Amino acid sequence: MPFSLFIDGAAGTTGLEIAERLAGRSEFALLHLDDIDRKDAAKRRDALNAADFVILCLPDDAAREAAAMVSNPTTRIIDASSAHRVAAGWTYGFPELSAAQREAIANAPRVSNPGCYPTGFLALVAPLVAAGLLDSAAPLTCNAVSGYSGGGKALIARFRADPALGFRSYALGLDHKHLPEMQVYAQLRQPPVFAPAVVPVLRGMIVEIPLVAGLADADAVRACLTGHYAGSAVIVQGSAENGELLLRDDVPGWDGLEWFLFCGAGGQMRLAARLDNLGKGASGACVQNLNLMAGLPETAGLRL
Repeated sequence: MPFSLFIDGAAGTTGLEIAERLAGRSEFALLHLDDIDRKDAAKRRDALNAADFVILCLPDDAAREAAAMVSNPTTRIIDASSAHRVAAGWTYGFPELSAAQREAIANAPRVSNPGCYPTGFLALVAPLVAAGLLDSAAPLTCNAVSGYSGGGKALIARFRADPALGFRSYALGLDHKHLPEMQVYAQLRQPPVFAPAVVPVLRGMIVEIPLVAGLADADAVRACLTGHYAGSAVIVQGSAENGELLLRDDVPGWDGLEWFLFCGAGGQMRLAARLDNLGKGASGACVQNLNLMAGLPETAGLRL
């Protein structure tokens, strides 16, 4: 018998891409509500409690509300919002974070999907702090650019309506909602200075962490990241094209992540991660976690 799955918020960007990845897979049977029934609280509650698995593709407040509706102890939840990423009782859905995280996700009743920016940041920083190669008190900065699909339908419409909009820097109050998970799961004593921006491509993301001389040893950093992701089909070491890192607007969806280490004179370094904000940064990560929770091959349905 297939697992029953209800995607609450299936009409949004993340929900649509999850459904695409599950299309044709016999292990899951999707439960659907039509437009009218989605606005009926009782019918939503019934669907949430009828499913083996629920994926919440909702704004934060709506995700909290939906999670509170689930009273069936056998229904397991994946939340794609940022509502529960550092909340008690929720397991952080980044399988590559540590040796124990994959099993924790597989056995968890409640999993919170990582944010897209934190996925790149943690892929680079968390292994180094855990290995003692980067001090947890190190003053870190994180510079990142994302495709405009990360802002949902409203930002997609804004960029498409204004072709001259070339760069959008935001979270200028240094209070981005992703900072708590970046600090907690990297085991940092203070959050990084985070400078996110949006560029005029639909999808894709580059996350960079510059390291000044003396913060870490380049050979040790490379060995640590190489060892940490050895054997992974999802996170791999990338190769820069002609000395450049590029985001292109014509690439298909992708559920992997590439990491890079660039070294300069005097011990300076730039760590970088390239991923799809809708893939490993959202829908692909949901499907990866769903596979683990269902006891299925981890990369089934992923675009790698």
